[in-house]
Amino acid sequence: MTAQLQSFPNGGLAVVFGASGGIGHAVQTALVKSGQFEQVLGLSRAAGDFDLTDEASIAGAADRIVEIGLPLRLVVVATGLLHDDAMQPEKSWRHLDADNLARSFAINATGPALLAKHLLPLLPRHGKAVFAAISAKVGSIGDNHLGGWYGYRAAKAALNQLLHTAAIELRRNRPEAICVCMHPGTVATTLSAPFGNNAYTPVPPEAAADRLLGVIERLRPIESGQLLDHTGLPLPW
Repeated sequence: MTAQLQSFPNGGLAVVFGASGGIGHAVQTALVKSGQFEQVLGLSRAAGDFDLTDEASIAGAADRIVEIGLPLRLVVVATGLLHDDAMQPEKSWRHLDADNLARSFAINATGPALLAKHLLPLLPRHGKAVFAAISAKVGSIGDNHLGGWYGYRAAKAALNQLLHTAAIELRRNRPEAICVCMHPGTVATTLSAPFGNNAYTPVPPEAAADRLLGVIERLRPIESGQLLDHTGLPLPW
């Protein structure tokens, strides 16, 4: 079932950062199917559209969005790094590594914050507009009962704080705009594949995208600055 996004003004532009990933691609596809936006733009690092570790490339992506000439109504940041060939989640403090921590923060926190820096000023001053970044429940400090995953947890907690702070500034001159972090649940993607958990059955990216867009459809300005799960409920900081 494709999410409907009729709470947004007709037309305008929706942009997905991380459109080559499982969730990002599914979100872009669902946005196109919704028919609510005049244009849906998918940007990815793989295509050379931006690099979260290079602010100049982020500024370039923002310039590209401005050149389209449509009101920027929705930004979904579906980027993130949990592991790759060079880095795995830490099971213990013994595994902490300064370079890996810095890399996790650069991609999971600093990069999305720089996207907010360049894109929040582009949101219209009137009518619903949303900047939503994919975060993670493991970034909740209050919900951390298992430990481990130091860098990813800390970087997502930092992302939550950065965007919570940005939301406070946003509402001063764009009171109808919304800035949130969202936990998509356990999704069957390459990010989560090596870390299966019998307690949580992964859902396909398409189902996750519909859940996330359903929450975005129901968002109100009073919820700006929150960390929300895929049902729309707030998660503890």
